[in-house]
This record gives sequence, structure tokens and C-alpha cells, in this order.
Amino acid sequence: MIRLFVGLGNPGPEYEATRHNAGFWFIDALAQKLNARLVTERTYQGLAARVTHAGSVVWLLEPMTYMNRSGASVAPLARFFKIEPSEILVVHDELDLLPGQSKLKFGGSAAGHNGLKDIHGLLGTLDFWRLRLGIGHPGVKSEVANYVLKKPAPHDREAIEVAIDRSLKASDAFIEGAMDRALALVHAQPPRPKPPRREPSTPAEPTAPAEEEEKP
Repeated sequence: MIRLFVGLGNPGPEYEATRHNAGFWFIDALAQKLNARLVTERTYQGLAARVTHAGSVVWLLEPMTYMNRSGASVAPLARFFKIEPSEILVVHDELDLLPGQSKLKFGGSAAGHNGLKDIHGLLGTLDFWRLRLGIGHPGVKSEVANYVLKKPAPHDREAIEVAIDRSLKASDAFIEGAMDRALALVHAQPPRPKPPRREPSTPAEPTAPAEEEEKP
């Protein structure tokens, strides 16, 4: 089961609405769903909430250490409460997915994500769950650092929120440890809209020939 939900981002109002904070957006939405209140936990250098849901105790965490030191928040909390890496779900922005897409995976490389790299370094393993929220790619590698620290266009933000809402449907499955069901829910695609029904065409009524005027 998942006992620790971690959302990655950067603290401060200047970063609040930027693409790199998609993980925070998810935790905020999850806290609202679970009726939890995130509070400052100085010991763990983050905003955290302890929740009892369906008989299980889970933690929500937003590291306030800045992205590249996320592990300094995650590792102490996990170790103190004896939470195994396999019981951790890290939610983060993903350049290789389009806005609106989300993917759940276990383990794998950090793929250049500074938050994942730091968590790996301090946990000593990459064997934790990740929920990847697509933010799209600027198309040029040299522009990535600037891109993730900017606000997405309104339609992209809306698409990311849709992906978060879809992923939140898996929260009970995460907590129960039903990861196959969680995978199906996170990866579910909305049904394609049906094409509009074509109304049968009605033949046009014949028009009466115009009456000829009588000649004088």
C-alpha cells in the first residue's frame, strides 16, 4: 500500500502556478479530497498531513526544500515512520508527456529530474512509485530549465487539472495497495465522443410553375 504521498515542487508564491509545481497541485487536491490540512513540519522541512483513511494511516508531504533537495524532506519522514520506499508515491511533472496525460510506474531511472535524483540519493534506491503528470516539452533541451519555471497556458493548465482529477480516482486503490487497479484508473482515457447523428434529409417540395401573365 502507499503510506506516503509526496508532491514535488518549489516553495513560494512566485513558483506556485509554474509547471514544476504540478506535484504540489496533486497533493493539494488529495488533501482536499481526504479532508486533510497540510501544516508546517520543521523536522521534515515541508508541509505535511497525517490522515487516517479507511483504517489506514497515510502521510501527505510537500517538501519546502526546493526541488533539487527534495530528498532532505522525504527521507527523514520515511525513516522515522518506517515507511519502505515501495510504500512511497512521488508525484512530479513530466516533460515527456503532453498536458492531460499521466503515467504511473514503479522504479526506473530519474531521467534527469532533479527532485527524483535527490530522493534517490537520500533513500539509496529508485524502487518507489512515481505518478508522472505531463507538462509537455519546449522542443529544445536548452530551454527546459526556463520552461518548467513558467506558468502553463490556460488550456494546458486545464488539461493538467483533468489528469490530476483522473488520477485522484485511484487514491483509494493506492491506499489499499491495489496497484493494478490504480494503474487502470490512472491510465484510463476518456471515451471518444460519438460523431453527431445525421438527420435524414427530406426531399424538397416541388415548386409550382409560375403562372404566365395574360397578354393584352
